[in-house]
Amino acid sequence: TFHCTFSFVCKVSLLSCATYFINIPKMALRSQEAGRNALRFEDDDLATHSSLEQEKVEESVEQLYTNFHRRSDGDTDPVLHREKHLAYLKKGLRHLSDVYECLDASRPWLCYWIVHSLELLEEPIPEDVVTQVAQFLSACQHPNGGFGGGPGQLAHLAPTYAAVNALCILGTEEAYNVIDRPKLQRFLLRSKRPDGAWIMHEGGEEDVRGAYCAASAATLTNIITPEMFDGTPEWIVRCQTYEGGIAGVPGMEAHGGYTFCGYAALVMLGREKLIDTRSLLRWTANRQMRLEGGFQGRTNKLVDGCYSFWQAGTLPLLHRVLMMEGDEALSKEWWMFHQGALQEYVLICCQFVSGGLIDKPGKARDFYHTCYCLSGLSIAQHFIGGKYNHDHIVGPSRNELRATHPVYNISPEAVVQANSYFGVLPVPSPTSAS
Repeated sequence: TFHCTFSFVCKVSLLSCATYFINIPKMALRSQEAGRNALRFEDDDLATHSSLEQEKVEESVEQLYTNFHRRSDGDTDPVLHREKHLAYLKKGLRHLSDVYECLDASRPWLCYWIVHSLELLEEPIPEDVVTQVAQFLSACQHPNGGFGGGPGQLAHLAPTYAAVNALCILGTEEAYNVIDRPKLQRFLLRSKRPDGAWIMHEGGEEDVRGAYCAASAATLTNIITPEMFDGTPEWIVRCQTYEGGIAGVPGMEAHGGYTFCGYAALVMLGREKLIDTRSLLRWTANRQMRLEGGFQGRTNKLVDGCYSFWQAGTLPLLHRVLMMEGDEALSKEWWMFHQGALQEYVLICCQFVSGGLIDKPGKARDFYHTCYCLSGLSIAQHFIGGKYNHDHIVGPSRNELRATHPVYNISPEAVVQANSYFGVLPVPSPTSAS
């Protein structure tokens, strides 16, 4: 399967393959004034609400790029404000203000967003904090398997994915042992529909997120059974739209988050060749915005920092599939998007002045966008394509983040360690007693 193969590739590349560090000084294509007008959105003299909003975003982004260019006089590269982001994240891990009440059903997500951001920034988590996070996530585990959005809440596939990821990032035996694998397996099997679709929780909606969350949790913890994903790849393929991207359910609009979830699930299940790869590649690559450099989530929508991962993270997976097919046009150094432009968007437009990252200029910071802006920045910095690694860093070398695994969005080391720990454990039997 892909997750085993990719883990092996990561292990080999981390230990033995050459890494080429490439600093990209003065790249700043989006921060140079010349030629930016050619990158603007064309509304064909037919103004709509969407086109007017796009113009506003372009103006705000262009102003930031212009200010940066003038301030730096063309000689300074953008800098990742690492210490400010660390202060924001560490404070959030200890205490959240009452404005986060609306995320009471997303508390494992908050743990994951914060610990993964710290992981990307290569900031060690103290042992006592590791224990506290593991114990809190244990309290979120439902008595019948899976994790809820908080203690005492209904088991749900989304916080289950977040909790398993967070525990794998912590990477201690205490953290691993929080996961009740037999009960988790039974929860997943209860969430499966006969046609291959997955519901997010008991009595809940079905969409492609469920397939991804289930596949991720099952492969990381080694609880897959032969029948667990019967029909799921075929159901995901039915979600591919005429545009090429993947919708939440068959017949709906292609969306960046659903596209990543659907394709990553196919990759984990080793069935990625079922989908129309070229159409998917065309749709995903065309979601990178010409002037902004970041990605939009859907056709004719605005740029959003979170799609720095949801869209850009799909492209390394497509790269690998085409590489295995022997496509000679593929680069052996670069992904199939403009890595420098994405880094500039994140570094110049998405860093909040007092720490944390944002959707787009004018928006407030939050842990969700901090996590996925940093995750996308990591994808843009690191090319892991087989024999050699190539690191493409916009700005000084201290901007470099730890690499992230493009399927699970935790570090490759965390994936390898989890595979090693859970891989030697027997797969639970679905018919065993509770």
